[in-house]
Amino acid sequence: MKKIIRMALCLSLAAVLLFTGCVTVSVNDGGEAQAEEETKDLLAQIQERGVIRVGTEGTYPPNTYHNENDELVGFDVEVAALVAKYLGVKVEYVEMEWGSIFAALDAGQIDTVINEVGYTEERAEKYDFSNPYAFVRGGILVRGDYDEINSFEDLEGKIAANESTSTWGALALEYGAELDPVNAMAQSISEVLNGRADCTLNYITAFADYMKEQPDADVKIAVTSDPEPSSYIPVKKGETRLVDAINEALQKALESGELKEVSEKYFGVDVTENK
Repeated sequence: MKKIIRMALCLSLAAVLLFTGCVTVSVNDGGEAQAEEETKDLLAQIQERGVIRVGTEGTYPPNTYHNENDELVGFDVEVAALVAKYLGVKVEYVEMEWGSIFAALDAGQIDTVINEVGYTEERAEKYDFSNPYAFVRGGILVRGDYDEINSFEDLEGKIAANESTSTWGALALEYGAELDPVNAMAQSISEVLNGRADCTLNYITAFADYMKEQPDADVKIAVTSDPEPSSYIPVKKGETRLVDAINEALQKALESGELKEVSEKYFGVDVTENK
């Protein structure tokens, strides 16, 4: 009887040890797999996934908007497709309001933003940027009968309808304007038309598209700036290989003439070179 009890105890102990050993192996394997995943940079993750997730507004024509068939189209939409093409992956567009787009990038919900993103020193503290892929003039749009703004210096004391986190909002504040915060360009122009704002700042390509679609709108472009880099592709800080790959993709699209073709399709002119 004692032998049987001792044998049962030994078998029980062996089973416990075996089970414990299996758990230990499983935990270690999982930890190694997780550590291996964490060591992969973002480019490797995108290539393994086969998809690059691109944040974009979808409400900012002619860069990113929905056509009459509710399809997402626009200059930046096609730029994203070209980048994905040369990276050898598919593109997944993630639409959201501009005010949320960098938070989504920070949280890893998207891999990058392709939405006429301007470069600022503040953004450069958190993100790495591609080479610029578009060069356009900035402008100040006002009501047709408004003549108090004839230069950027005239913005002092005026009310500008712009998104507070945008480069245009920052520029308006820099010149002494107050902000009427908005979430989309159409809303900013509406604020100008109804008199709640004196002006709105943006690239003249965006204004020109609006004026083409709304020829009876009583607005005008009062001020324009010299051409400057207007569009960059940001990624999280330190993702050097991804930035290099994006730059290579943009260069291939430029040399092939595809970037120029997309620019002329949506803007009527080539804005892909600084000229």
